[in-house]
Amino acid sequence: MRARVRRQAGPRIAIVGGGIGGMAAAAFLHRAGLAVTVHEQAAALTEVGAGLVLAPNAIRPLRALGVVDSALRRAVPLDWGWEFRRWQDGTVLSAERLDGVCERLYGERTYTAHRAHLLDALRSAVPDEAVRLGARCTAVEPHADGVRLTFADGSRTDADLVIGADGMHSLVRATVAAPERPRFSGLCAFRTVVPADAAPTFALRRAQTLWLGPGHHLVHYPISGGAGVNVAAFAPSTDETQESWSATATVEEFHAEFADWDDRVTSLIKSGAVPGRWALYDRPPLPSWTLGRMTLLGDAAHPMFPFYGQGAAQALEDAAVLARCLTAAPDTPDLALARYEAERIPRTTRLQQVSHARAEANHLADGPEQRARDAALGDADPLLRSGWIYGYDASATPG
Repeated sequence: MRARVRRQAGPRIAIVGGGIGGMAAAAFLHRAGLAVTVHEQAAALTEVGAGLVLAPNAIRPLRALGVVDSALRRAVPLDWGWEFRRWQDGTVLSAERLDGVCERLYGERTYTAHRAHLLDALRSAVPDEAVRLGARCTAVEPHADGVRLTFADGSRTDADLVIGADGMHSLVRATVAAPERPRFSGLCAFRTVVPADAAPTFALRRAQTLWLGPGHHLVHYPISGGAGVNVAAFAPSTDETQESWSATATVEEFHAEFADWDDRVTSLIKSGAVPGRWALYDRPPLPSWTLGRMTLLGDAAHPMFPFYGQGAAQALEDAAVLARCLTAAPDTPDLALARYEAERIPRTTRLQQVSHARAEANHLADGPEQRARDAALGDADPLLRSGWIYGYDASATPG
């Protein structure tokens, strides 16, 4: 069911980018009765990639929007999460029980889902007339009365506020913050979806499993109601040219990176279709992501390595907090944006930092440091240790 048009008041808000973060922001702002338009460069709304994890801190914003049932219709509730295994023989280094425990600790379950299903659910909360497709923004120009956006087709629009939700290579970010190139991580990512009827039985378990090995790691979990298994793997690379999610490799290239791993891993890789492959980039945390009547959200503000599974969750949190701040101060949007930034930057900066650090920890060569890491994984309860992530409620005003 498509969202109804609500009475619109306050500032005219333009969102650049119609991915998960941009559409979530539009949904929250529309729900608050604010005038918002999403400008998306693609001719149709699609989500690249495949699987994602929806932890409790991602479920809360979806529930607040009233789209949680739609978003989870084909999601998979996890019984086990952060199940770490040794690359060579599958020895379990650590595993957290989620079923029942996650709800008791944080009030919500943890799920895995297809990115496209989440985007569809968010889109259903935004009226058709609030989404402009085929609108590639080419210039962002602040002026005395607001911000002017120029598009590739020569059209222009003026807004009182602009939200940059246009990803890692954000045009709005280049206007808000000092220009800088993303940093190549020295890693590449492979991604594929294995149909359930072709996947090894082991991979169909309702678990998020991470295999750790020298210089590499691989993650798999079921998605789409169990119809497929999402596989994402990370390996060293010197190739900085392939950063598009539409770039591909071959199954043979993917397998070659993990050829001497446990047979369960190699069997899973061989069962997949043509994998995507792209170079992994990141950016250092920003000390500020707001300038005048412009601000950033999601990957445009705080791109992070996917090693904590928090990219989509942080975009959802951003959207909820931004809408809360603007609703509380619609007549003073500059103050609202400052409050949004002040509330969000400490948390997203910390997540950027721990996600970056995990790349090194996951890829330790076999030896003393690796054994110490494995022992630490076994001694700690990751579900309790991550309470600062999962217990966060974006709808609650800080005390």
